[in-house]
Amino acid sequence: MIRKRTYTGDYNSWSKLFLKLMGGASQFEKQCLRAVNKIKRNAFNERLFDQLCFENDEGYNRSLLTQNEIDSSYFQLKRSQINRIKMEYMENKTQTIGRIKCCDCDFLIEPNATNMCAECLRKRVDITDGIPKQVAIQCCSHCNRYLKPPDQWLVCALESKELLAFCLKKLKGLKQVHLVDATFLWTEPHSKRLKVKLIVQKEAFGVILQQEFVVEYVVQSFMCSSCHKIEGKNYWRAVVQLRQRVAHKKTFFYLEQLILKHSMHSNCINIKAIHAGVDFFFTKKDDARKMVDFFMSVVPCKYTTAQQLISHDTHSNTFDYKHTFSVEIVPICRDDVVCLPLSLSRSLGNIGQVCICYRVTNSLSLIDPRTLQIAEVSTQQFWRTPFCAIGSLKQCTEYTVMDTNMIADFERISFAGQGKLSYKHVLADAWVVRSSELGMTENLVHSRTHLGHLLKPGDSVLGLDLSTININDMEYNKLKKENLPDVILVKKAYGEKAYRRRRRAWKLKHLNIDAETDLTGTDAGLEDFLEDLEEDAEYRQNVNIYKDHDKIAVDENDVDDDVPRITLQDMLDDLVLEGDATDEEGGPMME
Repeated sequence: MIRKRTYTGDYNSWSKLFLKLMGGASQFEKQCLRAVNKIKRNAFNERLFDQLCFENDEGYNRSLLTQNEIDSSYFQLKRSQINRIKMEYMENKTQTIGRIKCCDCDFLIEPNATNMCAECLRKRVDITDGIPKQVAIQCCSHCNRYLKPPDQWLVCALESKELLAFCLKKLKGLKQVHLVDATFLWTEPHSKRLKVKLIVQKEAFGVILQQEFVVEYVVQSFMCSSCHKIEGKNYWRAVVQLRQRVAHKKTFFYLEQLILKHSMHSNCINIKAIHAGVDFFFTKKDDARKMVDFFMSVVPCKYTTAQQLISHDTHSNTFDYKHTFSVEIVPICRDDVVCLPLSLSRSLGNIGQVCICYRVTNSLSLIDPRTLQIAEVSTQQFWRTPFCAIGSLKQCTEYTVMDTNMIADFERISFAGQGKLSYKHVLADAWVVRSSELGMTENLVHSRTHLGHLLKPGDSVLGLDLSTININDMEYNKLKKENLPDVILVKKAYGEKAYRRRRRAWKLKHLNIDAETDLTGTDAGLEDFLEDLEEDAEYRQNVNIYKDHDKIAVDENDVDDDVPRITLQDMLDDLVLEGDATDEEGGPMME
C-alpha cells in the first residue's frame, strides 16, 4: 500500500490547510469548514478528532488523512451534525436595527411615525384634549342633595366614593382615555368648589402616554322639588288626622315612639299637634295611606276618607285633589275601667261587665278582676258595640294595703262556657284604707283584685271608688249595686313621682312637631307614660330607650328595690350625628 502524505494533527498545519481549502470553497463549504475549524480549535483531542478520520482496512489505530481526504472530509459528516451546525449558525445570526436621532432632542431612538422620543412626544401631545377642566353641578341648598338629570336627587357626603362616582359621570370625554386613578383635592367647604385629580392613559403614534390633570367642579345652589314644596304654601296633597277623644295623650306618646322606631315619618313633610290629636302632612297620597295602615296595625282604630278638588284641566281631563284621612282611635286606654254591654260580655265568654283594660295593641285586652277571666276585643267588635271608660287613673284614689289573702284555684268562681283565664295574675282578697285616712279610721274596705302577685301589706295601690264616683253610663246604671265591689284596685303605686324622675337614667327621642299644643309639654300624661315603660317590660319592647349620660348617678344604697327600673341591658347608646332628626326627651329636633 502506497504511503500518502499524512496529517500529523498539528494545529498549525491544520490552519494552513484550512486557509488553503477556504480559497476555492463555496459558501456552504465555507460554513462547514468554519464549523470543522471551530471543533478543532476548541477541542483538539483524540475523541473529537476521530469524528473527522476514517479507519483503513489494515486496522491502523489512527487514520492517515491525505490532502484529498481532508478536502472531502466535511462532505462525510453525518446529516444530523450538519443540521446542528446550520441551526447554530442561524441562532447566532442577529439582525442589527438602525437607529435615528430624535428631531427635537437628538436622542437615539428607533424609527417611528413622528421621529420623536417618548418624552418629547409627551410634551407636544395633550391626551386630555376634549376633556373639560371645569364642570358645573347642582346641589340643593336645603337638603344638600345633588341633581342627577333629569329629576333624580342623590345624597352624597363630601369626599365620598358616591360623590366621586357622581363627578366622574358628569365629565364628558372620559371614555376616550383609560382612567388610572381619581382622588379629591382639599378645598374650603364654603368655596362651592370641588377639585378632582385624574390620572389617564392613551395611545398616541404607537406610544402609551400617561398624564395627570385637575378638574374643578363648580357647585351651583339649587332647590329640589321637595324642598320647594316645603318652602311654599299649600304644598301638601294628603293629610292624616289622628284623633282620640280622651283627657290625656298617653296613646300619642306611645305612637310617637313606634313611629320613630319604624321610621314611618321619613316621608312626612310636616307634623302639627292640636288639642285633640296630631296631623301628618304628605306630598303623596300613597305615603299617607302607608301611615294609615301603620296606625291600623298598632292601635285599634278606624278611618274615613275625603277629598277636595284643587284644580281641573278640561283639555286633558285631569283632576288635582287634596286627600284627607281621618283616623279615630278607640277612647279606651291602658288601666281604664270599662263597663261592657251585656251582648258583648256574653260573646266574650260571659266575662264580667266591669273590667280593666290592662293592655292596648291593635286590640283591647280586658281582665275581670274578680275572676281573672281575660278577653280580647277587636276593632270590629268595638265599633259594632261601642263602650266607654267609666274611670281612668286620674279618677283613682290612693289606698294603703292593710292585709291580703290569696285565693286558691278551687275557691274561684267558675261556670260552664267560661272564657280564658290569666296565669300572669294572682287572685287575692285585699283589705285597704284610703292613704289620706290612714290612722284616722279603722273601717277597712274589702276588694277582690287581680294584683295578688304584687300587693303586700303596707303597699300603695290606686283604686276606683265606685261608691262615691259619679258615673254617667247607661250600661253601668243597669247593673245591680249589690253585685258591684266598693273599690276596684287598678294599679300598684311605686314611690313618689319626683323621686322616680330624679333616678331615671334614660331618655326618649321625640319628633319635630309644629305644635299648637306641644306633646312634650308639661302634660302629666307624659310622666304616666314613662312610668308605664318602667313597670311593664312587655310594653317597652317596641320603644327605643337611650342612656342619659347627663343624669347624675344615684347611690345604689338609696334606691328602693321595690321600685321598677330599666336596666342598662334595655338601653341603647345615643348616637348623635350632625343634623340628627331627633333629640332627647323634651327637646325635639328636625328629622
